[in-house]
Amino acid sequence: MTRLREILLVDDYEADNFLHRMVIEELGCAERVVSVGNGREALAYLTTERDGGYPKPDLIFLDINMPVMNGWEFLEAYHALDESFQEGIVIMMLTTSLNPDDQRRALEQEEVEGFISKPLDRETLERLLEEHFPADAG
Repeated sequence: MTRLREILLVDDYEADNFLHRMVIEELGCAERVVSVGNGREALAYLTTERDGGYPKPDLIFLDINMPVMNGWEFLEAYHALDESFQEGIVIMMLTTSLNPDDQRRALEQEEVEGFISKPLDRETLERLLEEHFPADAG
């Protein structure tokens, strides 16, 4: 299985971040898991230089309903970022929303690769990794 450098969890609900971090760590699929509480914190994280470069999570799990800046607002601001900040990042909506309009809207977003219902479980994560990060054949 592919091991990612970093996964970014964007969710205001600490219990979900804790659970999702546990699933990711149990699977051993990421060297690092970072969590932030809303879209504004996620943008600040992605655009703040650290150690001579900008953070480049391989995968972002993005909640829809958050205070300060929700998932839709984050996507709008993210879309406006220079392409160098977006390159190589897979964004998955991870939400409790059962609204079919939310799912349709998410999948219409160029940056969004999928729509997953919470909670994230091992099987879903494994499937997602196989689909979006296939192990190198060489």
